[in-house]
Amino acid sequence: MKKMLLVSMFQNVTGILKKVEPELKNKTVTYIPTASKAEKLGFFVKIGKWTLRRLGLTVDELDTSFASYETAKSKLEKNDIIYVAGGNTFYLLQELKRTGTDKLLADEINKGKLYIGESAGAILTAPDIGYSAEMDNVGKAPDLKDYSGLNVVDFYVVPHYKNWEMGKAAQIIIDKFSESLDLKVINDKQAIFIDNDKVKILDK
Repeated sequence: MKKMLLVSMFQNVTGILKKVEPELKNKTVTYIPTASKAEKLGFFVKIGKWTLRRLGLTVDELDTSFASYETAKSKLEKNDIIYVAGGNTFYLLQELKRTGTDKLLADEINKGKLYIGESAGAILTAPDIGYSAEMDNVGKAPDLKDYSGLNVVDFYVVPHYKNWEMGKAAQIIIDKFSESLDLKVINDKQAIFIDNDKVKILDK
């Protein structure tokens, strides 16, 4: 039982979220901004949190780069929704693995808790994140030796297709891996919705 929304840029597709999860008001979301810390994307974090609050959600932030395992477990289990923001996927995975939060995330997703993954948060769900190296500076995660992702989907998300800044990297990934991996390619106005075993790419 899984319910997931994987996106490139969340603020562009809030209408899709409201369609797949109409009862948002007064729910609480665990917001994980960790990936943004390696790329200085504080502005996008502010936009993300503001967008969630506009949807009627209460935002409970969890930065896994310094939060304890116990804090992460408590927040992820207690809150209604999980949101993992964009940034450097390799740094994100390094910090999740360091604290054991990667396993907590996978457990909650497999129990059916709604997971929203934006950019790095979408890539993270794959069996392995190594394919995404064109998009990120792997050197930002010097302690990460194992690239195995959350492994909660059996495909590999390629976000930011035709984006003015990240589109070139997305195309290189497509050219390299389209024959060897099951890539799911989305632009900045699309989302991948997973409802149990059903996978759909939805347009804004």
